[in-house]
Amino acid sequence: MTSTFAQLGLPQPLVQSLAKRGIDEPFPVQSAAIPDALAGKDISGKAPTGSGKTLAFGLPLLTRVSKAQPHKPRALILAPTRELAEQIKMELGSAARAVDRSIIAIYGGVSYVPQKKAFQRGVDVLVATPGRLEDLIEQRVVNLSSADIIVIDEADRMADMGFLPAVRRILDQTSRDRQTMLFSATLDGDIATLSKRYQTNPVRHDAPSIEPEAGDAQHLFWDVEHDQRPSHTAQIIEASGRSIVFTRTRHGADRLARQLGKLGVDAVAMHGGRSQNQRNRALKEFSSGRAQALIATDVAARGIHIDSVASVVHFDPPADHKDYLHRSGRTARAGAPGTVVSLVTRDQRRTVGRMERDLDIKIDFAQPSLTPLFETHFDRPAVKPVVRTHDEPTLSRNEDRRTERSHRNKNSRSKAKNDVEQQSIYISNLPWSHSNHDVKRMFERYGKVYKTSIITDKRNGRSKGLAFVDMPTPAAKTAINALHGSSIKGREIQVRFANPRRYGK
Repeated sequence: MTSTFAQLGLPQPLVQSLAKRGIDEPFPVQSAAIPDALAGKDISGKAPTGSGKTLAFGLPLLTRVSKAQPHKPRALILAPTRELAEQIKMELGSAARAVDRSIIAIYGGVSYVPQKKAFQRGVDVLVATPGRLEDLIEQRVVNLSSADIIVIDEADRMADMGFLPAVRRILDQTSRDRQTMLFSATLDGDIATLSKRYQTNPVRHDAPSIEPEAGDAQHLFWDVEHDQRPSHTAQIIEASGRSIVFTRTRHGADRLARQLGKLGVDAVAMHGGRSQNQRNRALKEFSSGRAQALIATDVAARGIHIDSVASVVHFDPPADHKDYLHRSGRTARAGAPGTVVSLVTRDQRRTVGRMERDLDIKIDFAQPSLTPLFETHFDRPAVKPVVRTHDEPTLSRNEDRRTERSHRNKNSRSKAKNDVEQQSIYISNLPWSHSNHDVKRMFERYGKVYKTSIITDKRNGRSKGLAFVDMPTPAAKTAINALHGSSIKGREIQVRFANPRRYGK
């Protein structure tokens, strides 16, 4: 039986803060790590990206951390990139307010002034990248001697990216009587040095992903010609929806964004060569739905947490299996479906094939085909989960397949009969507690609702946070404009036509 957050030992203000965001049930890594973290034990936690590890270390930290004096933070969370640091701060912000603790994120590329002013007031929890933190330490703005709760997130990436010497220098300045927690999607020999030097009898937690269905991401490996990769990428994005595409270089990211634009796909690039404001703007355009694709390098994309990413495309192959896992973890989060497509040229097959053993997945190279993407992102309710529809009995698998695939024909008949065209809307990232009735009430204020379909997993009947709504076209457009990007129980929902290629964005 799954424990509640209260049963794990968290104080009531934190439990209530989580409930307001629609977070009632701990994920596996949270259930495993929170009790030990609350007890002050050192922890090495292995958890896939998107599995809830930020709350796994953040909630106990906020429970235990003391109030800080000016310039002397009491807790330190180290992250390898600006995006991850900002994401951690945002994820823990409401919980910190609930227990009257302050939290800021510091990183390069932005002004020192606001950061210095924050330390003058006192910062209880500091989220930082190593470079900017060392700058502020050198300027005597930050003193870590009182920091007695330390978290290193993406610990293996810290080592891989050459941050290990800086991390050592930073940790050497923290309190000797400290709790040290290491968290990452992968934990191996890369962090052995850190663990041996800075942890005492650490408890190791190898947590699985959020639920068995978090492995719903299907992994496709396409044999492609080098010069055909941009067109294949455009087709993947059009077929599946919002996508993150990974390139090896900054120049490659910029070039691909331009190529996709010429192919009719709105894409933005994000990499270390761009200013923080440019990176924030690209991320905002992508998360709001104005851009269909985010083209990113590995370092720039680390820490990106955007729900309802339909697919990840490896335009250039990752350096190793760890990068493959980190990249691929941007989709199929929190039980939602997702697709990972690797575009593999003839001279890259051997390199990609070497990852098969480390990834523990079967790599089958195949010719490009969009059929699996359409099945995952549009026809999926007819294949694996059960679809429960408002005021209608549950259909058999074959009947449901025919129902979903005949939307277009039904719409045409409806137009002939009522002179009003009916369209299907796709909604993602809904709270799992939302019912068909809730969805209908949400949309009927904008016009007539013909049908609602909440998608559930056939194994446990649990909502996957996805739904379809059928409405007249004018009402559907109004609803999309009003509801896309809105927040329900702390979750930013995504609303668009079920066939964006036909109906527009």
